[in-house]
Amino acid sequence: MTHTTQTQQAIFASFVVDEQRIAQAELEQHITQQGEVVATEEFTVIEISCYDYEIYVGDKLIASITYDHDEFITQRWVVSVNSTEVHRANSWAKCHSHVTWHHKQGTLPVQKQKVPANTTGNEVMAQIALECEKFGFELLDDGIYNNDKKLGSAGCTDGRWWVKRASSEHQQQVPCDSAFDAVWSLSMVEVLPSLETSSCEELLDKPFDQLTADEWRRLMEYQVV
Repeated sequence: MTHTTQTQQAIFASFVVDEQRIAQAELEQHITQQGEVVATEEFTVIEISCYDYEIYVGDKLIASITYDHDEFITQRWVVSVNSTEVHRANSWAKCHSHVTWHHKQGTLPVQKQKVPANTTGNEVMAQIALECEKFGFELLDDGIYNNDKKLGSAGCTDGRWWVKRASSEHQQQVPCDSAFDAVWSLSMVEVLPSLETSSCEELLDKPFDQLTADEWRRLMEYQVV
């Protein structure tokens, strides 16, 4: 190999190294700039696990970043929108930069928003089951029970909690504030004397703040003879 060839190779190698350094510097600068955009637009990264992340702007989900565990894949980090892959890279930071840059440019696909957790059926049932456990009640498919006696049912429709007592004549859904309030309301069926065993005269002797809604209704309909 001639001296001239060695010199050319050295120059070429130096050029490649310089190109790599320039590319790395540009990438770091771009990530820094995107970090400023994130702060401006209030981006939020939610870590689902060490391999799964969700990117939000305000309270709206715009994309997800996940890790591809396939051993033959070199670009393991994946950007997904609506569960569809839209970009791959060899680092989480590059995926994050892709999301923020394309969101700023308006070229990121529009992510369909998730249904709030407290309005999904599974989450509602989980909250009710948790409250039932506190009171020692049993949650079955058709309602809430205590010692094989059905107390009623509870649920959440369009983000609004309700309770329905089994003893209610018209089976109406009564609004309440939370799963706890709903189950607590049903617990009063057991804790306080039932209407069937308490006469109106006895109810008149009780403190007003201990009366249930049904007892109040019965007293309102009661006429002294």
